[in-house]
Amino acid sequence: MGSLSPTLRIGIAIALLLLGGGKPEGHVRNVLDDAFGNVDEFKRRFAEAANEQFGSGWAWLVKDERGRLSIQATPNAENPLQGNRVPLLTLDVWEHAYYLDYQSERDHYVRGFLDHLLNWDFVAENLEAARIPSGRR
Repeated sequence: MGSLSPTLRIGIAIALLLLGGGKPEGHVRNVLDDAFGNVDEFKRRFAEAANEQFGSGWAWLVKDERGRLSIQATPNAENPLQGNRVPLLTLDVWEHAYYLDYQSERDHYVRGFLDHLLNWDFVAENLEAARIPSGRR
């Protein structure tokens, strides 16, 4: 199961190179608003999970067992599939992911990802594949 994280990470890295940054629109924005109140609150909670993960690990946006969106952090090579959750977005918070550029400033790395690199189209594709509707029409 540990191999999921690098695979999803590679997909995210490729997607980031193509279309990162900006704000989510349409379905993604609606789903995040439904789940977290607004996009800023999603970012706050995601950053909190990423920054509070002790040592090596990951921050995730997942579809939980009840079909709702939630944020979780996992240590080392653990991933959401081990808990019957569907991964939609991940951020690598192992030191190797950010140390050369950010040294020990993980929070700057996380903020840079959320504000400038996150590819919302990639998230939209994963939401669609996981069949997550918004409550808005």
